[in-house]
Amino acid sequence: MAPETMRNSTVTEVGRPQDRRSAPEETQPRSAFAPPSGVPLPPGPPEDEHPTSEFALPEGLKAPSPQPEDEHSTSEFALPEGVRKAASPEHGSAFTPPDGIPVIRDLVRPGAPWQDRMRTMVRMPLGERPVPERPRRTDEEDADHGPSAPRVLDLTLRIGELLLAGGEGAEDVEAAMFGIAHAYGLDRCEPTVTFTLLTVTYQPSLVDDPVSLSRTVRRRGTDYNRLAAVYRLVADITDGDVTLEEAYGRLAEIRRNRHPYSKGTLTVASGLLAGAASVLVGGGWLVFVLAAVGAMLGDRLAWFFSQRGLPEFYQFVAAAIPPAATGVAVALYAPDLGLNIRASAVVTGGLFPLIPGRALVAAVHDGLTGFYITASARLLEVVYLVVGIVCGVLLVLYIGAELGANFSPEGLDHRTRPVVQLLAAMLLALTFCVLLQQERATVLLATLNGGVAWLVYGAMADVGGIEPVAATAAAAGLVGLFGQLMSRYQFVSALPYITAAIGPLLPGSAIYFGLIGIAQGHLEQGLGNLSKAAALALAIAIGVNLGNELARLFIKAPGQETPLPGRRAAKRTRGF
Repeated sequence: MAPETMRNSTVTEVGRPQDRRSAPEETQPRSAFAPPSGVPLPPGPPEDEHPTSEFALPEGLKAPSPQPEDEHSTSEFALPEGVRKAASPEHGSAFTPPDGIPVIRDLVRPGAPWQDRMRTMVRMPLGERPVPERPRRTDEEDADHGPSAPRVLDLTLRIGELLLAGGEGAEDVEAAMFGIAHAYGLDRCEPTVTFTLLTVTYQPSLVDDPVSLSRTVRRRGTDYNRLAAVYRLVADITDGDVTLEEAYGRLAEIRRNRHPYSKGTLTVASGLLAGAASVLVGGGWLVFVLAAVGAMLGDRLAWFFSQRGLPEFYQFVAAAIPPAATGVAVALYAPDLGLNIRASAVVTGGLFPLIPGRALVAAVHDGLTGFYITASARLLEVVYLVVGIVCGVLLVLYIGAELGANFSPEGLDHRTRPVVQLLAAMLLALTFCVLLQQERATVLLATLNGGVAWLVYGAMADVGGIEPVAATAAAAGLVGLFGQLMSRYQFVSALPYITAAIGPLLPGSAIYFGLIGIAQGHLEQGLGNLSKAAALALAIAIGVNLGNELARLFIKAPGQETPLPGRRAAKRTRGF
């Protein structure tokens, strides 16, 4: 057989090749879906119909009538037929109404401070925040679409960094960041503030990818002049009067501005503060001079270690050594010279410039407003700074005890000279303003606020016989109330009017007597005085915060007809 025949044949029996093309029909391969032989095929559909599917309507059911061309298809979120829409209250509701969230006009009224407006909106859930209807200036190249989201978020973080580094509370920093992003059209923003990290997230819609940026605060400093300039910038941005490029330009100018007071001025102010504090606790003019000299030496020594890059803890240790050494020298040589000088007043006055009252007030404020991580970090910072002061003072006191210095733990008398102490309290507040680098326009009011605080404390504690902790809390409450009033009427930060004014109330004498008790081996007495100092410090912080909240709760801002509605409480853990 030819090879071509072999290629076209199959073997059906052994040794019998057969051509496949000539095989009978029943031997051809067939599909498994073909009907068996003898079974007729089912009739096919008519030519004018298409084959149905399992999704087709069964026979006897009518198809729904199509919607008119001018209507859109409904969704599963639409209200069922027969259900009425709930009437939206004037200022929003606890749930999202079907027709959207109403505009809360009271929150965007120009008469209300931006701190109150933004704080109210930040405390709302993201889905319930209203969208204010107000004009917003944009750059010419962004007139149609507005500024880009990354640039707005970057500006928000830079301004928040300056506020947090300047000692502002975490709640006000969040409100400022939200206000800036909101002013430039980024409504779905979530700022997050911790002690050293700022984060802001923006999501254009539920289906778009979010954009997140963060910035680390690596260095903190006290400059209330710069803080006031940042507040003015935030106020102008939230009012819609500043473009993005103008905001960047003003921010660069704020960063370039130098401190209003030089290092030499700060050193002299530190000495005057210490001298005023020594007079405040019963010292005379010689005690004033000695305390001022010790404080200035400590300030210069701290600057020396700061320029060498040592951590802040060791700077406070170094700053506490000269005032304590001055007190030891007075205890050793004043009796031989026939001088009646209280070493306790010298050391107490020298410690006043070092007490971290600003950081303590900010820590308690963050804790009361629900920022527990930031509050814990600030409190830990306060603890480290106080421990540094304790280490420096105890080191010198132990050396003085070995040299034979006699430290008398008697109390300090400041009841016999009320006028002198009042003037000393005002001088203390004035020099504190210089140390905080405040604007000159705020110095006078802050000084008067400090004098009023000391007058109230003296009237309650010395004349009325009220416990010092309660008297301190009441005086600090008035300080916070006045500071918040000035903040609301001038649209500035309340810190310049508060921080310096609480200076006369700081527990310098309680800290000193606690350290004396520990150095002399009276551990129970020493710990008792240190506990009293901690109680006084907490009373100051809580009183200041309570005064702030009372001002926000009951007092209206200029141009505001009624207090702001719907102001929710701080972050809660029990759901109230």
